[in-house]
Amino acid sequence: MRTAFLRKLALASAVLAASLSFAGAQDKGLENLRSTAFNAALKDKKVVFVPLSMGFDLTEGWAAQMKKQAARLGYSFEIRDPAWSTDAGTKAIQSLITEKPDLLVIHNPDIQSYARLLKQAQAAGIKVVQINLESNTTTDSYVGADWTEIGKKAAEAIVDKCDKGKGISTKVAIDTGVPTAASDVFQLDGIYKVLNEHPDIQVVSQQATEYNPEKARSIMATVLQQHPDLCGGIGIWDNQDTGTASAIKEAGKSDQVFLVTSGGGNKVGCENVEKGLFNLYISYNVPLQGDLLNQEITRLLMSEGPAGEVKAMYFNPLTMITKANVNQRNCWTLDDLK
Repeated sequence: MRTAFLRKLALASAVLAASLSFAGAQDKGLENLRSTAFNAALKDKKVVFVPLSMGFDLTEGWAAQMKKQAARLGYSFEIRDPAWSTDAGTKAIQSLITEKPDLLVIHNPDIQSYARLLKQAQAAGIKVVQINLESNTTTDSYVGADWTEIGKKAAEAIVDKCDKGKGISTKVAIDTGVPTAASDVFQLDGIYKVLNEHPDIQVVSQQATEYNPEKARSIMATVLQQHPDLCGGIGIWDNQDTGTASAIKEAGKSDQVFLVTSGGGNKVGCENVEKGLFNLYISYNVPLQGDLLNQEITRLLMSEGPAGEVKAMYFNPLTMITKANVNQRNCWTLDDLK
């Protein structure tokens, strides 16, 4: 009896020891080989951002998100700031083609200036993502606004307020930025696609502000002197259109002139909606663009395909911001993204 009991006890002990040993192995977990491969593919890669300029909401927002992801995933991130100089941007890209980082993020000043250089970068094996402003060269990826869609949305809002029998007149003014920028050429195409279907709308002024709020203010002040019954205005970018809005307010016509603009959805732009300076603010949502941009960066860094082999494009959704829906969810600050 005793011998049989001792044998059973020994067997139970052995089973228990084996179970504990197996449990110990389980406690160490199981390596996720996909995670290991993902991080290894990104480690020590190099990404460089060439913006129009740093120091304003769009570029600072994108850069904050790219920098945060790079730190998390272990690749390097640099900025070469041309400070609004196309010549400086050209030289920066030329230098980077020689340096051969893994990927460039390019914010084009217009559709032509960097077009040849982007082809050269891809021929040198450097992958290229264009952010929010396209060039004539199609690269590995574009992430950003569909400027034609923005133009159509802006014009539709103006028609709704200023078409025949709807407003004080059918007169409309358009303020552009830089005539050769993607935001101008494609947005104007969208605007006129709509306005051409409404021949009663009169465009009494269309002038370039060079993104300068003071120049925008001066232009609108002159337009209002010449056309005191102006019904609506379309601006290309909210930063410049603060000047346009100021001229309308100074003329005492904020309740008369319906002003449409577009921008990245920052808190300052939203405050201008709350103040009644912008009647419609078409937001292309910098935080969303930054998330999409980061996804494209990781996808391209992990891809073994050569630069330029596959070309992708993603037009992010737009948010129509008015006094009725302006809120914290639709608006952001730089601190939110850091």
